[in-house]
Amino acid sequence: MADVGVSVAPAINRTYEDAVIAMNSLITRKSNASRPDPDTFELNWRNQFQSLFKCLQVLELEEPLSRLSVIHVAGTKGKGSTCAFTERMLRESGFRTGLFTSPHLLDVRERFRLNGEEISQDRFLYHFWWCWDRLKAVNEKLPGFFRFCTLLSLRMFTEEKVDVAILEVGLGGRLDATNVVKSPVTCGIASLGFDHMELLGDTLEKIAWEKAGIFKAGVPAFTAPQLDEAMGSLLKRAKELGITLEVAPPLENYNLHGLQLGLGGQHQRVNAALAVALCKQWVMTRPPSELHDGLKKVLSNGRLPDSFVRGLQLTKWAGRAEVIHDPSGCLSFYLDGAHSPESMEACANWFCSSIRLEENLKTPEQNGSHYLSNRGADEQDWNSRGTMVRRVLLFNCMPKRDPVALLQPVVNLCSRNGFPLHAAFFVPPYSSYTSVDAPQVSTTAVDTTWQQTLQRHWESVWQNKISGESSDASPAQEEIHVSQIELLSDLRNAPEGQPQHGSCLGPSSAVLRSLPAAVDFFRNCSIHHPYLRIQVLVTGSLYLVGDVLRLLKH
Repeated sequence: MADVGVSVAPAINRTYEDAVIAMNSLITRKSNASRPDPDTFELNWRNQFQSLFKCLQVLELEEPLSRLSVIHVAGTKGKGSTCAFTERMLRESGFRTGLFTSPHLLDVRERFRLNGEEISQDRFLYHFWWCWDRLKAVNEKLPGFFRFCTLLSLRMFTEEKVDVAILEVGLGGRLDATNVVKSPVTCGIASLGFDHMELLGDTLEKIAWEKAGIFKAGVPAFTAPQLDEAMGSLLKRAKELGITLEVAPPLENYNLHGLQLGLGGQHQRVNAALAVALCKQWVMTRPPSELHDGLKKVLSNGRLPDSFVRGLQLTKWAGRAEVIHDPSGCLSFYLDGAHSPESMEACANWFCSSIRLEENLKTPEQNGSHYLSNRGADEQDWNSRGTMVRRVLLFNCMPKRDPVALLQPVVNLCSRNGFPLHAAFFVPPYSSYTSVDAPQVSTTAVDTTWQQTLQRHWESVWQNKISGESSDASPAQEEIHVSQIELLSDLRNAPEGQPQHGSCLGPSSAVLRSLPAAVDFFRNCSIHHPYLRIQVLVTGSLYLVGDVLRLLKH
């Protein structure tokens, strides 16, 4: 539990801003200087998890929680999207839904959704102070931020009388705060990969074992297709509990081969398939009713109800495979919060497929040759609208991550798909990891040491990619010089006093002082170079994606 030590306004006058200040006090500042001692961390994590059951008693949630119908989802990548698909399908089917996810991008209330809408400010304040006051009355030390949010979500969903609550695991599964739910209706494991290894373990087997911690005796479980090492660990845990673990059938099993999902990218079909399996299981275990019986009849015949199909088509999830076109018409932002090597691969493929769809271009295979052959730089840089395209990466990630493992898939896959990146831009964090509200503009110089490290890794990956291309067919080599003329040369020539002045420049990259400066720079480029169409891939961090969304919104 975190030490609060915050002065709270009198109950009658407490505002949303007061609630934000209170929540900020629960966020622990984490140090990246050293790895936690495994034994100490396990003990602390377990103690913090166990303390939540006392909190449930204080909040009088034990009995209401036993009646709450829950779908519980863990995973490394795609668990948020799976939850979004699940929620939308059940909402379209006529059920009142609650959805708890993390992190939020713009407003902390995004974590708590009722029938697809973030909870109103009034209802948020009512539930927030109800929980805060009761926990504070028995202990000056409140649970940490995510644990408190989990308790708050359970209070909201039980009080707001939802038919189903979809809970996304925050970290791991076994000792995650959401695992206080003892009897979910069903559990799901999205695609597993290497992430949070300092906490969950350094092998897929160990990571999968932590994720499988959400499995419960008597509760059917489903999983996305997994690598053998991860699947073995999941199956072992399921066998220990005596439960079934089923790999979610692909959408094609329901004759949905050409279905256009609401979330872009081929990888989303895996997430959607897992969501279908979870929804199907949930519906089939509901007590008899006219609504339930109608859905059961369709599902029993091996088909999906129209409401499920409609839900898959209408699902939206901010900051995941999201495209925002700037009003200028020549600038587009492609946002995806990928932050693991596997999700970066999916992100790169989605980015290329989105561009291909927009430009209505044929794939390299359809053109009868590889992208790098028989196509000069001039030909491939001009799109179907008669404008020259520049594709750039806007990137940041946490220092604990391996930059090369994140950057390499993007460089390689974008080039392989026929849409190579021309340059990369790196920016320091705009919002604080220790605040749930909008960022405050800093008046002091920002440390860009980490971003310069990212830049060096990018240049190394970039140069290796170029040197690996054949000498007689390498548009990337041509593009590195052309991109300097338009984008990077604008930074070199930025007058003193401009936000972009003093940027750290590399052959194909730049470190900018701030995110607002980067967005302004892209907008100015689209104005000063009207023949350019700039396509910005924003990825590496959900915090970065959220900050870009906030800036574009305003």
